[in-house]
This record gives sequence, C-alpha cells and structure tokens, in this order.
Amino acid sequence: MNANRDIAIIVGVLFILAAVTAIIGLALYQPILNDPDYIIKGSANETQVVWGAVNELILAFSVIGISVMMFPVVNKENESIAIGYVCFRLLEATIIIIGIISLLSIVTLSHEFGKEVVPNASSYITAGKLLVAIHNWTFLLGPNLALGPSTLMMSYFLYVSKLVPRIIAVLGLIGGSLIFSCALLVIFGAFLQVSAWGAILAIPVFAYEMSLAVWLIVKGFNSSLVYSSLSIK
Repeated sequence: MNANRDIAIIVGVLFILAAVTAIIGLALYQPILNDPDYIIKGSANETQVVWGAVNELILAFSVIGISVMMFPVVNKENESIAIGYVCFRLLEATIIIIGIISLLSIVTLSHEFGKEVVPNASSYITAGKLLVAIHNWTFLLGPNLALGPSTLMMSYFLYVSKLVPRIIAVLGLIGGSLIFSCALLVIFGAFLQVSAWGAILAIPVFAYEMSLAVWLIVKGFNSSLVYSSLSIK
C-alpha cells in the first residue's frame, strides 16, 4: 500500500472519529451543561463529565491529525491552502480545548465547595454559570465558526484537484458556507445553536465529512491525479 492510500485511510478514520467523539462528548456533558446547581452537588456525574472531556480531547487531536495528514497532499498543489487549512484546524482544536478546561474547572470547583466549612453557594453557582457560558461560546466558535473556513478551503482544493468526486467537494462548499453562516446568525441572536435551525444548517457539513471519510477509506484519492511519489515529510 503506497503513501497516498495510507494517508487517505488515516484521514477518513480521523474524520469519523472526530464526529463520533464530538457527539458522545456533548451527550456526556449534559449533567453539567443543563444543571446550574451542578457545582454545589459534589461529585455528582463527575465520571461521566470527565469521560466527556476525554472524548473532546480525542476530537481535538483528531482535528489536528486531519490537518497534519492532509498537509503534504495539499502542499504539493497549493501551499497557501495547505498552511491556511492547518491554521484554521489548529484554531478549532485550541478553542475546543479551552471549552474542555472550562468544564473541568467546574468539577474542580465542586470539590472545593465540598471542602468549605461555610461555603457561599451563590458565588460558586455564579462561577459555574460563567464557565458553562465559556464552554458554550467555544462550542460555537470552534466547531462552527472556525470549521467554516477550513471546510471551504479543503473543499475548494478537492474540487479543483479532482482528488475525490466533485459532488463531495460541492457538498463541502455548501456545508462550509452554511455552518459559518449559522455561527454568525447565532452570534447575532437569530436563533440558538442547539435548535432546529442550528441542526438543519449543520447537516450539509456533517454529510460532507462523512461522505469524504467513507470515500477516502474505501476508494482513496484519485490515483491518476495525485503524485505517486508523495511521502510524509
């Protein structure tokens, strides 16, 4: 198996891993995201929240891995897009990690609350709400706002290079535009990120990533177009 095929399979697996861990992480976070009194309830659901953080860490590392593995492929044709893609995916991963830290900080504060002789519950609850708000913003700015430009850049490259079927690239161009627009609309208060409209606008980018992942795992890059001498440097 040549280097091109190896890269295609790894990138496809990382796309799927990122999607799965993002969904699992959000589901496991629900006790801490939906209960404003979580911070004063001691270690309630702590293990579940920590596992949510682990899944989001895998998500962040997967996002970075995708950009690193795709860099030599894209760089052969367009250095600017290659560098830009890595930068935006690193930005996305960094924002995700900030969100992880904010929720793990709530777990730490819940321990501190339990140690207090006469704790000020209102202060802890306020701190908890602030940290949840930080996570909510990172959830918007990372997987939505930063994801938009990176998706557009990669989709454009795939469309021009024809390394995968153009229908997948077109789906990415649509999905990247919609997820970026969705983030802006949420920022300006048009609707909530976790809402019907938020879900609808996220479907195309999800479909793009999953169709690209499956194609790369099953078929790989178009061998007649990609450099056979490609190697990871």
